[in-house]
Amino acid sequence: MNDRYELADTLFLLRDCAAVSVPWGERVTLEEGSPALITQRLGGSITVMSGGNLYRIEERNADALGIEPQLEAVPQDATPEGERTVDSIEQAAWQQLATCYDPEIPFDIVALGLIYGCTAVALGEGRFRVEVRMTLTAPGCGMGTLIADEARDKILTIPGVAEAAVELVWDPPWSREMMSEAARLEMGLM
Repeated sequence: MNDRYELADTLFLLRDCAAVSVPWGERVTLEEGSPALITQRLGGSITVMSGGNLYRIEERNADALGIEPQLEAVPQDATPEGERTVDSIEQAAWQQLATCYDPEIPFDIVALGLIYGCTAVALGEGRFRVEVRMTLTAPGCGMGTLIADEARDKILTIPGVAEAAVELVWDPPWSREMMSEAARLEMGLM
């Protein structure tokens, strides 16, 4: 396996690999031997350009590209079960949301301003439900369900979270003013 690569290096798939087309969100299989140029590797997924199209590959399939997977650690809970609070669960949820990245833009969904709300509700017995309202940069983006599912799955890894719901909303419409100042500055929008 090759641990050293540059984002500008073209790699060739060593085996067939499940992927999702960007921005359409369609599940596809990239065939063994196909060229793949890595454009970003963030938040547990790898975005590659292959055949003139973008695809998102799960990090667990990095071996198909001949590179070592960089799997994210499951969050460790330093808070005893009796000390978990709505506030601590919400804070942990925001941290998990900040590990979800747009496959085309190298910014997490929090910095992009896509999260409109994140609240935790105590269910009793140290269990919580987290509810997230989020949007997308464009209503027609086929990646919406995939990104929302990723956010939900990551929130469910938080100790004490028994339920998570991520709702895609379109009001108010997203605009670049919703991005964090740092993201706008890095993208040259300031």
